[in-house]
Amino acid sequence: MPRLPTPLTLADRGDKQGARTDSARRRRRRESATAWAFISPSVLVILGLSVVPVIWSLLLSFQADDLVTPSRWVGLDNYRALAQDPHFAEAVRSTLLYTVLYVPLSIGLGLLLALALNRRIRLVGLYRTLVFVPFVVSATAQGVLFSFILDPEFGAANSVLHTLGISPQGFLTDPGQALYALIAISLWSGTGFCVVVLLAALQDVPASLIEAARLDGAGRRHLLRHVTLPTITPVLVFLLLWQTINALQVFDLVYVTTKGGPLGSTSVIVYFIWEQAFKNFTAGYGAAAAYTLALALILLAVVPRLARALRARTGRGIQGATR
Repeated sequence: MPRLPTPLTLADRGDKQGARTDSARRRRRRESATAWAFISPSVLVILGLSVVPVIWSLLLSFQADDLVTPSRWVGLDNYRALAQDPHFAEAVRSTLLYTVLYVPLSIGLGLLLALALNRRIRLVGLYRTLVFVPFVVSATAQGVLFSFILDPEFGAANSVLHTLGISPQGFLTDPGQALYALIAISLWSGTGFCVVVLLAALQDVPASLIEAARLDGAGRRHLLRHVTLPTITPVLVFLLLWQTINALQVFDLVYVTTKGGPLGSTSVIVYFIWEQAFKNFTAGYGAAAAYTLALALILLAVVPRLARALRARTGRGIQGATR
């Protein structure tokens, strides 16, 4: 009797799909493991140099710690002491005055220079470079340079004033002039950044809008007010926030030039924090001042966004009601 052939069977399609799914899942796991192996050093650096110190300093702000002896938990006493500290109040006033003068002046001068350099003139590239170069110079180098220039006895500034018949000035050694001298130094360096950013924004203003306004008879003043400024408003808002945050965090220029003097007239918040933590060895008190500044910066960044979102929601509500 002849042998019957062995029947052929087809593999179940569901089994094939399951095998494919398992293979893809294993491949994704291998890729994820490889990716984590590559980024884990960066993650450890970020955790070790940013997240952990932030948490540690937050806990430190609730303690009395001199960085030598064991710390002692004091709760909100550091923050209550800050509210009654006249030196901290003086540092806040100096920082606010510095910010109020530096931010609008740097943006205003930057806008004027950007408008002047946004033209086809000879050597415009050289002029743009010369305006931006001071921004590249470090604050430490600026402080050393202007310490020599503004020296009340041997500085070049008083030599020029003497030539003009003006009595010599104290500049960085005069309590009434030191902070304004620091603002002038910051303007010399910080305006270049505003010029570059605003110059890029001006070059992005649509030429069609400018041509249409000119055809309607608009002059330079009307072009600036009704076309240019509304177009570059987002850039101006960015510069306002950026320069304000930088102004509130000013430290290195003060440390190199005046060290908070004379008579505490240039003691800004960040210098006050450094002084309390590493000069007076009251690290907990300095950490409380640092978190007070951090809260102010967070509010500065969050409040405009919330106001913008609320305004947009209100506008949508009004449009929906009028339909």
